Amino acid sequence: MTARSSSSSATRIGLISDTHNLVRPEALRYLEGCDALIHAGDICKPEVLDALAHIAPLTAVRGNNDIGEWAAALPTHARLSVQQVTILVVHDIAELGCVPRDEGIRVVVSGHSHKPSIVERDGVLFVNPGSAGPRRFKLPISAGMLTIEGAQVSACFDALPT
Repeated sequence: MTARSSSSSATRIGLISDTHNLVRPEALRYLEGCDALIHAGDICKPEVLDALAHIAPLTAVRGNNDIGEWAAALPTHARLSVQQVTILVVHDIAELGCVPRDEGIRVVVSGHSHKPSIVERDGVLFVNPGSAGPRRFKLPISAGMLTIEGAQVSACFDALPT
């Protein structure tokens, strides 16, 4: 994946997961203006990816609910480099085991739990943007953002108005 260049030296990567075939207009507005997008799985229909790809270059992985021929073409893991930061994308963090320390992974983006979270462990930033799809339990509808400048990375997530 190659991110579009922006007017500043920072690259903004929109994070979305667990859309479960629901493309919320609020999510599309949140992701507008990003240099790139990551979808961390449970897409459920290829039209979701089509809608996101109109915003920015897209990296997506297959989730446990992504089935069919279109989904078989999606990887279960994806790795991308943005500026000096290597990002690993996986749907279910439990499938990852441990982060390969010798491979320079700085950020792991995952989904599956529908719970937004940002945790740094041993120099690796673990980001789950939560779910932008149908509401599950009392969890928020959310999406996230990575901002990368050189080797520096920061993450946030935001509840989307619904």
